[in-house]
Formats: sequence, structure tokens, C-alpha cells
Amino acid sequence: MTEVVLLQGLLLLLPLALLLYCYSASIQYFCKVAFFNCWIVTLATLLSPLAALRGRSVENMKLLRAALLPLKHIYGIKMQVRGSEQLDIKEPYVIVCNHQASLDLLGMVEVIPERCVPIAKKELLYLGTVGWACWLSGIIFIDRRRKADAIEVISRTARTMLRDNVPIFPMVISPYWEFFSSKEKRFTSGTCSIQILPRVETQGLTPADVPQLTEAVRQAMADVLAQMSAGHQHSAAAGTARGTGSLQCQEGTTRTSN
Repeated sequence: MTEVVLLQGLLLLLPLALLLYCYSASIQYFCKVAFFNCWIVTLATLLSPLAALRGRSVENMKLLRAALLPLKHIYGIKMQVRGSEQLDIKEPYVIVCNHQASLDLLGMVEVIPERCVPIAKKELLYLGTVGWACWLSGIIFIDRRRKADAIEVISRTARTMLRDNVPIFPMVISPYWEFFSSKEKRFTSGTCSIQILPRVETQGLTPADVPQLTEAVRQAMADVLAQMSAGHQHSAAAGTARGTGSLQCQEGTTRTSN
């Protein structure tokens, strides 16, 4: 008898839950964010044993990339990439990308090559199977709370880049105001623009030139992001509420490995 009552209660709650999802933007937001996180954890759990057979290798990035690509279709997010032909080169290069939210993953896997080594915050390493999958994929972790160690990792990367004359490709992902706002609890479908800026040469530079190089890349990205933000604000002026975007964010450096 108790089981029957419970079943009837669940059957009554199901239409209510569907109604709430259809008519409440906040419910949709929490459900979609939860699904996003569950998808990543589930795929990481399933793919980690397969990646472990190869060991820690950049080749495992192909698995992570394949696991993330379907999410854009599930959420109805259209990716518009400009300048991707510039990345069609055989030599190694560095991509510097701005950081806004977890959705950046969708933009990054849309552009970055299969064999790449991202630099990520060390906190990811402790997220169970997700951290294991990241480690197996060769991701370089930096502890942002220990500034000296983080700066040393980035400095070593910069020295190697200058020594080998590795070019830099700044990549800018547009603000998500059109379809995503954590502040307003809004997550719908929409379009994400990604722009690959012209390559920045490092040939002939020395470690002493790194601060000036960093500022030049940051400013170029900030200018493009400002233009994108202005465009999104104009298109959303009819009444769509907007979140916030930073012109200073530029985390998420990735480097290809040939």
C-alpha cells in the first residue's frame, strides 16, 4: 500500500516538475548547470580507465575533447569561429584565451588542436575522476595560492617559448550575456563568437621582454573583447538582461605539441 502511495505521489510530482522547468528560468538554469557538471564527471569516470592504459600522455586530450564537443549541441549553443585558418600550421604555438566561466571549455575544444597541453588551476586535480582525467591528459597544474610556484611555471613556459621562437595566438571568447548569466540564473540557447587574433612573433625576444609582450597580448585581447561586448550589448538592448564580463581575464594558456 505504501509503495502505491509513493508511486502515485511521484507521478503527480512529475508533471509539476516539468511545468516548473518549462516556466521557471531559474529551475532551467540549475538543471542545465547540474547536467553540465554531471556530464563532465560521468565522462571523466568512464574515460579515465581507458586513458590510464596509455598513461599520462597528451594523446589523451583527444578523449577529453571528444567528450566535451557534444555539449554545444545538447545546449543549442552555436559556435562562430573567426580566424581559425591561422592555426593551420605545423609548428608548435601557444594559445592565450580569456576566462569567464566553465562554459569556456566549449569554446576551447572548438578551436584547440587534439594534441595540446593546457595550463589549469591546481584545484582541478582534486576533483576525483575529473582531476585524474586531467592529469592523465598531461595538463600542467599551477597553484594560484602559491604565487611564486605559479610564476615559476609560467616563467619556464615563457623562457622555452622565447628560446624556440614559438608564436602566440591570442583567442577571445565573446561574453555569454545572450544566453548565460549566473547572476540572473539564466541559461538558454544562443551564439558564442570566438576570434583568433593574428599571431604574435617571439623571435628575437629575451626574458626581459616578457612583461612588454604580456601587456601587448593582453591589450590586444582586451580591445577585441570590448568590441564583442559592445556588439552583444547592442543586440541585447531590446530588453535582455545582461551579466558581467571582464576585459582583464586571460587565463587558460594552451600549447600544442607536435
